[in-house]
Amino acid sequence: MRHLIWLLPLFPLLFGWILPAASTAESETAAAAAETTDSGGDETEAEEAESIAPAPPRAEGEGPYDQLILRGAILIDGTGSPPIGPVDIVVEQNRIAKIEVVGYPGVPVDEERRPELAGGGREIDLSGHYVLPGFVDLHGHIGGTSQGTPAEYVFKLWMGHGITTVRDPGCGNGVDFCTKHRARSARNEITAPRIHAWIFFGSDRDKPFTAPQQARDWVAEMEERGVDGFKFFGYRPDIMRAAVAEATARGLGTACHHAQLDVARVNVLDTSSWGLTTMEHWYGLPEALFTDRTVQDYPLDYNYQNEQHRFGQAGRLWAQAAERGSDRWNEVIQILVRRGFTLDPTLNIYEASRDLMRARRAEWHDEYTLPSLWDFYRPSRKAHGSYWFDWSTEDEVAWKQNYRKWMDFLVDYKNAGGRVTAGSDSGFIYQLYGFGYIRELELLREAGFHPLEVVRSATLWGAMTLGADGEIGSVEPGKLADLVIVEANPLANLKVLYGTGAIRLDDANVPRRVGGVKYTVKDGIVYDAKQLLADVREMVREAKEESGRELVQPGMPGDVPNLKADAGS
Repeated sequence: MRHLIWLLPLFPLLFGWILPAASTAESETAAAAAETTDSGGDETEAEEAESIAPAPPRAEGEGPYDQLILRGAILIDGTGSPPIGPVDIVVEQNRIAKIEVVGYPGVPVDEERRPELAGGGREIDLSGHYVLPGFVDLHGHIGGTSQGTPAEYVFKLWMGHGITTVRDPGCGNGVDFCTKHRARSARNEITAPRIHAWIFFGSDRDKPFTAPQQARDWVAEMEERGVDGFKFFGYRPDIMRAAVAEATARGLGTACHHAQLDVARVNVLDTSSWGLTTMEHWYGLPEALFTDRTVQDYPLDYNYQNEQHRFGQAGRLWAQAAERGSDRWNEVIQILVRRGFTLDPTLNIYEASRDLMRARRAEWHDEYTLPSLWDFYRPSRKAHGSYWFDWSTEDEVAWKQNYRKWMDFLVDYKNAGGRVTAGSDSGFIYQLYGFGYIRELELLREAGFHPLEVVRSATLWGAMTLGADGEIGSVEPGKLADLVIVEANPLANLKVLYGTGAIRLDDANVPRRVGGVKYTVKDGIVYDAKQLLADVREMVREAKEESGRELVQPGMPGDVPNLKADAGS
């Protein structure tokens, strides 16, 4: 990443690959602005060389129509309200025009109450189907060169799981790559979610900031290039504070992964007081809950450059925080709620830490994980998140306890009026795009969120965090037609949202697969979600055929070195 030379000592520790980014155009006005931005920033040959393969022109999806009526569905609107149905949902072009209740469960629909289909319109019978708002992934990277994951692969996995909006925190494929795909998605020239482009603090700069004004000037420059927000990892406090203040003044978003290298002097209480809008993962939160120490209890041979040290000790961090219900615990919650702070936990991305075999053997890897991505996951001392040097039962037990306390905080924060969103951070640690996002919803449920609260975190609260709730995030008249349609009840079983579906035994004692998103509607365009996933399976099949090998578990016969990681990617 030639524009981040001064960050090179950090990036192998934080990522070990070229991260990607995204940004959402929620309205025709935003789309026009994105188009204007897109027209002026051609990538250089060097930037193109370090970026993943761009998305091809859209060949999927039908519409938008002058009128589209989704008939007889059960609606989960994303606001926290219970399901209602049957309803007919009328979409005109790319916006929801009307939602009409057309009867009662268990009795025939009242045909006289149904909206009339205009000439040239389309109707889809969704009797017994569930309709939800399009999902918002607040932490979705658009692949990386070290992973060998082209944009089409990532986008179709997302869209195949109902994800219609993504915030990519980093734009690791380059600012221009990110904003170009944002504009192309806004114009529906590609099959992709809406994209929000939040770039790494310091991107496209060849030396570190040494004064606050430099950071302010850089923020202004990035606004001119069309970015939507910034992702920090920490910095010298006066410089970071200036950058956050400048971004806030300009209406740009700010997020922070409070990395261990800086969290001792800047945690979430500090950054939220400066106006930071979201925190990623959970770093910086336990440190704000310390009462008997000021730094993490690192072993004296700890080295942050050692990935197993980093993640092994991270799994023991919540045990050092104040106890649930204590004065300090409650005080931190109250402060962050008052500040309108958003927690974007990405619970799923660390799950291999508490159950490595489960994550490594997930059934979707066989057909949906590219060989190059599998290589990236493989244990390596040089690749971020490949920290399985000697992972033990003791490490997993520590992480299980870590999760319990972390989840308790999320539930207490939500119950106190705080906002908790859904983000995946897929592409690392055996988590796959799309599938990892649905797992995130399951983990919010495990934490103690009601399924309706889970859906709200995945939709309306994500949209609110992006300042886009006037356009997306709930199924209401006037909003953009971003919808998820599934044949089974996701509130009863979130597993029906996985592309592989859920297993159910039929009356003949035969296991069947049920669910999987049936249609993803983005901007009034109807996509066959199952066909999008079939396209991904074909990409993976071709990649395996070209490489001449199947996925092999690490250390088993036929396993090959992680060549990209071992090359110091």
